Amino acid sequence: MKICVFGAGAIGGNLAVRLAASGADVSVVARGEHLAAIRADGLTLEMPKETLRARVAASGDPRELGPHDLVLVCVKAPALPDVAAHIAPLLKADTPVMFVMNGIPWWYFYKHGGPRDGRRLPRIDPDDAVWNAVGPQRAIGSIINSSNSVPRPGVIRNTSGRAHLVIGEPSGEMTPRIRQIAETINVSTATATVSTRIRDEVWTKLLANISSNPLAFLAMAPLGAIIGDPAANAAVKVMAKEGAAIAKSLGCEASIDIDQAFSPTSPHKPSIVQDLERGRPLELDAMFTVPLEFAKMTGVPTPMLDLMVALMIIRAKEAGLYK
Repeated sequence: MKICVFGAGAIGGNLAVRLAASGADVSVVARGEHLAAIRADGLTLEMPKETLRARVAASGDPRELGPHDLVLVCVKAPALPDVAAHIAPLLKADTPVMFVMNGIPWWYFYKHGGPRDGRRLPRIDPDDAVWNAVGPQRAIGSIINSSNSVPRPGVIRNTSGRAHLVIGEPSGEMTPRIRQIAETINVSTATATVSTRIRDEVWTKLLANISSNPLAFLAMAPLGAIIGDPAANAAVKVMAKEGAAIAKSLGCEASIDIDQAFSPTSPHKPSIVQDLERGRPLELDAMFTVPLEFAKMTGVPTPMLDLMVALMIIRAKEAGLYK
């Protein structure tokens, strides 16, 4: 299978190395110093017990890479307009596109059923750019559980040694293409399971972000500092309950045990905190403002999340990172 990873950063680089090492024909779309390093020395994946290296075709211009059998989009939500503008050369008539991203996906209401079926999300996909350029019929939903960073160009560091994906069709169908994608991933050192309720999985992962990230963002602190403080811990649990209520109002089942999910000694800073520190675009809409729009749409009260997200937006605007 010929696979292109659009966005070979922490997550995309991890998957690109694992898939290439298993024998897949992998190319990547990357930028800047990272692209130069990949072209010169390939991609390196550092894990606690082993290091994998892979040579992959790499370009900043998808036109140089040509059509593929599968495209994995591993960018952050603010980069989706750029994906929409440049992805066409990577696509055959039937190429599926799997979005390995945080937060509410742009295709969320495609094949959702009910009165909201087909609803668009302009905060995530302005002007329906991805909807029109990719087409929701190509979309494969995905969430990944894997902790990664890019310590230097061309190198991905994976702290857990694992990369597990849950993938699914927006329709919930068990299609031949979803089976083939899972099989391809499972041949590598990554793993994949198929869900017929991928939106449940999206919300389950989102609850971890929507509950813990706001206070870490406002304090610019690691998760352990937030979870280890009794007052902050209590607020995190309230936000988790509010997030679960939003999911339920949309017909999804999702829950999180904060005491099991987070350690009070964790040194990890969420990616949105790292992005704030480095002045990078922030995933505020996909992970926070759009879920709150859903809450208003379904009449779910979210007073704690309303306050926290309002403060996050103020902080982001003061940093010049949100309009």
